[in-house]
Amino acid sequence: MKRLYGIGTGPGDPELLTLKAVRIMKESDIIFAPNNKGKNMALDTAREFIGDKEIVYIDFPMRHVTRSDYREGADTIFNRIPDGGSGAFLTIGDPMIYSTFIYIMEELADRDIEVEIVPGIPSFVAGAAQSKMPLTVKGDSFVLCDEFHEELIEHGESVAILKTLKDKKKILDILEERGYEYRYIKKVTLEEQDILVHREDILEDKNYMSLILGRKK
Repeated sequence: MKRLYGIGTGPGDPELLTLKAVRIMKESDIIFAPNNKGKNMALDTAREFIGDKEIVYIDFPMRHVTRSDYREGADTIFNRIPDGGSGAFLTIGDPMIYSTFIYIMEELADRDIEVEIVPGIPSFVAGAAQSKMPLTVKGDSFVLCDEFHEELIEHGESVAILKTLKDKKKILDILEERGYEYRYIKKVTLEEQDILVHREDILEDKNYMSLILGRKK
């Protein structure tokens, strides 16, 4: 039987790859990764452990991905893994958190292939470590979202908000009104990492690879 591993490569620092992720990448016959105009952060993170293995890029439209796109990606993966062999699909963060791999896995559910997940460190967990802002303490409720709505934090003590570029001002307004302190973290664990706490600096930044952590004071 064929086998596919969904491997989380974490937030970008190669030293945060798990030992299991490194081992499986080395053992796999072929590597898969989403195509992003020839760039892929997961591949950059894992490059030294891939060696000269064949890399197959899976194309997904930038704006609206349909089920047929995921089905085509699953077809490519299934057909390219050799009989009795294994492939590794690399994704930033963790494969089970806002990941394309979730939909690929669903499309492979009725095929003769075994899927295994290798967890990775999510960006918001790494961001909490870098900013020293606890995500939760005993008795807390924690909210994670990539599309922010005010009602999400009505009963939560802490929040992690991904993809903040579009609604940044609105997010900060709501957090301040609700009595949250916050940290804005861009390119977490990378050389260009920066942690911003002042509203004006946060609003001026336009980096896509950013997140906001908030916690009630």
